[in-house]
Amino acid sequence: MSLGRRVVVTGLGLVTPLGTGVQPTWSRLLAAHSGVISLAGVKHEQSGRTYEAIPSQVAAFVPTSGEAAFRVEDWLSRGEARNQAPFMHYAASAAAQAITDSGWTPASDQDRERTGVCVGSGIGCLEEIEATAASFAETGLRRVSPYFVPKILINLAAGHISMKYGFQGPNHSVSTACTTGAHSIGDAMRFIMFGDADVMVAGGAEASVSPLAMAGFAKARALSVAHNADPPSASRPFDSQRDGFVIGEGAGCVILEERQHAIRRGAKIYAEIKGYGLSADAHHITAPTEDGRGAARAMARALHVAGMKPEDVDYVNAHATSTGLGDLAETRAIKTVFGDKPSLAVSSTKSSIGHLLGAAGAVEAVFTVLAIHHNALPPTLNLHSTDAEFTLDYVPLEARDMAGANQGRGVRAAITNSFGFGGTNASLLFAKA
Repeated sequence: MSLGRRVVVTGLGLVTPLGTGVQPTWSRLLAAHSGVISLAGVKHEQSGRTYEAIPSQVAAFVPTSGEAAFRVEDWLSRGEARNQAPFMHYAASAAAQAITDSGWTPASDQDRERTGVCVGSGIGCLEEIEATAASFAETGLRRVSPYFVPKILINLAAGHISMKYGFQGPNHSVSTACTTGAHSIGDAMRFIMFGDADVMVAGGAEASVSPLAMAGFAKARALSVAHNADPPSASRPFDSQRDGFVIGEGAGCVILEERQHAIRRGAKIYAEIKGYGLSADAHHITAPTEDGRGAARAMARALHVAGMKPEDVDYVNAHATSTGLGDLAETRAIKTVFGDKPSLAVSSTKSSIGHLLGAAGAVEAVFTVLAIHHNALPPTLNLHSTDAEFTLDYVPLEARDMAGANQGRGVRAAITNSFGFGGTNASLLFAKA
């Protein structure tokens, strides 16, 4: 075991409301596109129900038509697709993209034993539970699929990836609500640091846009309802007119690799993951503390693990979901750790893709890595006015090219935050390799 083992990112994969694939998603993100659409007239595929009874009439679906559409047949056989849940479909795609991007194809048993998977989900397949429960109530055992349990187990996204590629290292899954994706990547980093693996597929996936899921969030008064007439404007982190999050779906995966292992094989290195901080609010099931001290502890811990100072960080990819208290608490937390640093940029990519729940942390980690790699900051859309305490640089409305900014340093290091129900927090710190 060696805690001196450094970990780098060598592969990326994305399935988001902006499209399938890293390049189309990233280019649309920088071009200030929105993946949020109206639910008027939309029917839920499995239940056939509409969303008319839900106060929030906006959501961010993975597109299934047009350029960069998601087609399950591109990633899985018909039998595989039939026996897996939609969140597993997204995970399979994001993982396949990341593996291909990394160029890692272990040929020996030893290499396969040193390659693992850590992919989680926050909710998984709620609609499968709903549909099976209704079918069981109506017809009994006869209509219950033998794949019912494997389709609802959160860890089967990781399990299917492990089996598909023969990866025999750690086979791990995280389910920590909206912090899932970040925890998955952070835990995978530690597996490599502790010597349990040399390569890890890590990320999160979610496919829970359904009338039942939205009804639950609506009753919790968590969803945006004030911008139904203009869906692209509904997700508005930090803006004074924010009124709740927009639910989304998708997946993000990274390939994490021990640094010397990556160098020896000549791998492309996007960034180094240097810090991972975790904390609990120990306060409330859905609301953070008003001062954001739990979030501040997570960021401070990530800096400590990385051996870096606040002034070393140029960008924070905020968790900011477009809720009243959440965005304010995170702003306060960032100020606690970094002060009112003029050169620190903060943005929330949820303004473009909505809140992907258990996939959010992984997708946003990919965005953070890309910001470092390309020296470009994605914007916070719909940010037109702020309240008095929102004095940070939130990169409003337009992406920012950092190649010539900040004394030519570009984006040297960045933190991405994820916070979840139950008061669970995680921060990941990436830096130029």
